[in-house]
Amino acid sequence: MTSIRRSRSLLASAALLASAALVLTGCAKEETPSAGSGDGQAAQAATSAAASAPAAGAGCTLQSTGTPKIDLKDAIVGFSQSEKEANPFRIAETQSIKDEAAKLGVKKLLTTNAQSQLSKQISDIQDMLNQGAQLLVVAPLNSDGLQPALAAAAAKHVPVITIDRKVNATACKDYLTFIGSNFVEQGKRAADALIQATGGTGKVAILLGSSGNNVTTDRTNGFVEQLKAKAPGMEIVAQQTGEFARDKGQQVMEQLIQSKPEITAVYAENDEMGLGAVTALKSAGRKPGKDVKIVSIDGTRNAVQALAAGDYNGVIESNPRFGPLAFETLQKFLAGESIADSVIITDRAYEPGNAAASVAGAY
Repeated sequence: MTSIRRSRSLLASAALLASAALVLTGCAKEETPSAGSGDGQAAQAATSAAASAPAAGAGCTLQSTGTPKIDLKDAIVGFSQSEKEANPFRIAETQSIKDEAAKLGVKKLLTTNAQSQLSKQISDIQDMLNQGAQLLVVAPLNSDGLQPALAAAAAKHVPVITIDRKVNATACKDYLTFIGSNFVEQGKRAADALIQATGGTGKVAILLGSSGNNVTTDRTNGFVEQLKAKAPGMEIVAQQTGEFARDKGQQVMEQLIQSKPEITAVYAENDEMGLGAVTALKSAGRKPGKDVKIVSIDGTRNAVQALAAGDYNGVIESNPRFGPLAFETLQKFLAGESIADSVIITDRAYEPGNAAASVAGAY
């Protein structure tokens, strides 16, 4: 199998944006760069998500999907957001799509928000198709359940790019391609950060994301596998869902402080839950980052600030700025190039030593 990689640097304002490698799934090897001291000036726009363009390869084409050849600038594009924009990840994700559409001069961008309701996301997508959407970018709420919407798009030969969460469906037939991170790798890197912070011993609580999507499953599996392999002295004593929400993460942590007072480390599967855990620990008179080590995934500015302040011990980025890459993928597809079934982004890592200089580059 042939692996293809292209990288290019982006400039935003006067600052040099951080570049990151994109890997089309197949046999290509991922790199795992860490955020350096200059990353504080990086990425008001995209870092890893927009740093490289997708390349042509064995995959999906206009001919294979029956999609009519159109100019992106003349197209009606629909974007379906899955969750309410109270989460910095979702805010940055939606804004990235809007910004890139405006930059390219797209004729019309339709945007919807499913408010964390699967039935609404299905009807949102169907409504955009009824409004004439010719191309779709979808941030799925769950890995399962979107088939009626995907089928409606396929019936009209409307290509669908899924971002940040995979769907359990067939690439090229049900959707064009998936753009996102390697979530198993994120879990492994979070485990490595927590092992380093704890010295490889302790009692660990996992704040799980919402059920029904591959992000939670993969981040959990990657973390658990890495602990077993590298830190047998670390015991997972609790796993409870915080539903990717700060208030839920705080509630779960408050309960765990009472029921599992021996906990010395927390792995939160997103920053919002991790920040909720910080609040709960402080309210209980415990010192997050010291008494209880905390590592989470996303790379939001609040989490990186907590890391710089000593309340956190590590943050693994999951970049939400999909706009440039999503639209460039559509441009390649509409130009007749073949698109692979997945484009995997390599994310940065924030550590105590680089957090203060990296805050400005976080979202």
